[in-house]
This record gives sequence, C-alpha cells and structure tokens, in this order.
Amino acid sequence: MRSVKIFLDSRSYEISIGSAMDLGEVLLSSAMKKNVAVVVTNATVARLHLSKVLVALHKTFNRVEVVEIPDGEQFKTWDSLNQILTALLSWGCDRGTVLFALGGGVIGDVTGFAAATYMRGIPFVQLPTTLLAQVDSSVGGKTAINHPLGKNMIGAFYQPRAVVCDLQYMDTLPLRELQAGIAEVIKYGPIHDMVFFQWLEESIEAVLAKDEDALAHVVQRCCEIKAQVVSSDERESGQRAVLNFGHTFGHAIEAGMGYGVWLHGEGVAAGMVMAAELSKRLGLVDESFVRRLTRLIGRAGLPTKGPVIDAVDNAGRYLDLMRVDKKSEAGEIRFVLIDGPGKAIVRPAPDSLVREVIDACCK
Repeated sequence: MRSVKIFLDSRSYEISIGSAMDLGEVLLSSAMKKNVAVVVTNATVARLHLSKVLVALHKTFNRVEVVEIPDGEQFKTWDSLNQILTALLSWGCDRGTVLFALGGGVIGDVTGFAAATYMRGIPFVQLPTTLLAQVDSSVGGKTAINHPLGKNMIGAFYQPRAVVCDLQYMDTLPLRELQAGIAEVIKYGPIHDMVFFQWLEESIEAVLAKDEDALAHVVQRCCEIKAQVVSSDERESGQRAVLNFGHTFGHAIEAGMGYGVWLHGEGVAAGMVMAAELSKRLGLVDESFVRRLTRLIGRAGLPTKGPVIDAVDNAGRYLDLMRVDKKSEAGEIRFVLIDGPGKAIVRPAPDSLVREVIDACCK
C-alpha cells in the first residue's frame, strides 16, 4: 500500500493507495468513533462494490446504514443533498456518525457537503471508485452541489478524515469514465510537472489498459502534487487555483450542454486545449506546446474540440457562462494559463481574444 499525507495541522489526513485493500485495517488506525457509519452511494456503484464495503464496516462500526442517491452529474443538486440530510435526521445520527462517500466525484462532493453542514460538521471518509475522483475530487476538501447557472457554486471547504483509493475499483470502470479521469491526470503536467507529462506520453496506453503499476503511479503522483498545493493553499486564495487548468472553459461546456451530457473530464479536456491556445495567443507558450498537449489528449480518447452550445453566438454564450466562475472578480473572467510548460498562472484575458480562441477551438 502506498500513502500520501495532506498536511493541514489538526485536519491532516492520509490518502491510502493500493489494490484490494482491507478497509477495516485502514480505518483501525483512525481516531474516529466507531458508532454509526452511513454509506452514500448510487445504484450503479452499489451493485458492484457496496457488499464488500458493508462487510468491512460491520466489523468496525456498531451500526451501518446506506443512502442511495441517483446516478449522474445532473443529480448533484439540493434534492440529493436533502435526501442525505433527511436520512441522517430520521436515523437520529449525531456528531459521532461517520459518512462514507462510495462513488465518483458527484457522490464525493455531495456527501462531503452533507458532512460539512449536518450538525455544523461530522466526519466523512472518501472511498473514490473512479480515476477522476481518486486523482482529483476526493482530495483537498472541496465539496459542493451544482446550480443551473453554475457548476460547484454552492459548497464548502471541508476536509475528509481519510481517503482510500482502492485500485481494484478500476476493474469495473467503463472506458469513457477512465478517459474522463485521465483528463484530470494530464492537467498536472502542464501546471506542475513536465517530467510526469513525458511519462504519460510514454505510458498512456498502459494507463488506458488499466495496468496496475501504471495506475498506482498515476494516482500517487497526482495525489502528491495536489497534496503539496492544498497544504499550502487550502481555501484557494492563491496557488490552488492553478488546479483548475481547463476548468473555466470545461465548466461552461457542462453547464451549456446540460449537466451529464459531457462528462466533467471531457469538458476539462477540451477546456485545456482552449486554455493552452489562449496561453499561446498571449505569448506565454509556443505552438509546439499546444500541439503536444492536444496530441496527448487525443491519444487518451478525449475531445480536443469544444462543442457549439449556441448556434447564434457560441462565444458569447461561453463568456456568459464563464463569468459565473469562482475565479471571476467583478465580472472579469480569470483563466488558468500556462506560463511556460510546468508553470501555471491565473490572469484575465481580453474578451475579444477569448472569442477568437472559442471560435477556433469549437466545432
């Protein structure tokens, strides 16, 4: 088993990475009370993985309950959050209750937000079952639900007590979901580690084939980078914003198309190409870097062109959606751009130039 530590003083925690790990053994070393465990999942994940998790939790906790919310980004809503909170209240759960998020990014985000708000905060543990969740959304304490006008605009920073990344979950992960996760993997190269980016160029076929050693390296390296960033900027007041490379364009795609039409990672993939092109037009990177990034994204089976979300004024619609972004200030969109390979910055760009990029990068 590999491990990565998030250092946040009293809120520090361990990310455990391995295959077929004993969940009970991992939890035994935690300081959590072992009274009531509540697993939040969806029908798809429950069918594949819930029974094994319940066996482990029944060995560790006095009582175990399950909440099953609908599957899909379109259900990352107040209704799903309220379903969890209603269950906790009806079962008389107290601050000794531990929530377990068994699923991908949607489950992790909604469960974490429920944990942050129920009785002003109860412990929760991330059990991410997708590559995207293991390398990104389960780590760092961002919790949220979506609003029709903007993705992840309602939420809280709330750290889990532990993250358990069992690579065995990848065995049942559909190819499209795996590819969506690879988008979040690729982003770590341009913003922080071009040596890792080169390794991905050499090893992308092994990752797509779910080679266990390749996946273990991917999850560990991505978690190491994110741990470093989060430990220095927990609440995204500065450096942490660079982790959103491609996300400003990507979130606009998700909202504009309707949540769930494009997967999050698919939007991020096309968004990274747009952000790289914008970086090039601002003189921060050269054409060869844009081609290199675009080529790797395409090799991963991800989209390199954004969709047309408005037949009349596509760029205008993108701009409107991107203004509803957590990095925007006084209506000014701030983009994560590449200031030379391996280094990211956050800065605005002229609307006219952004329009040119959108027109060039959408089909």
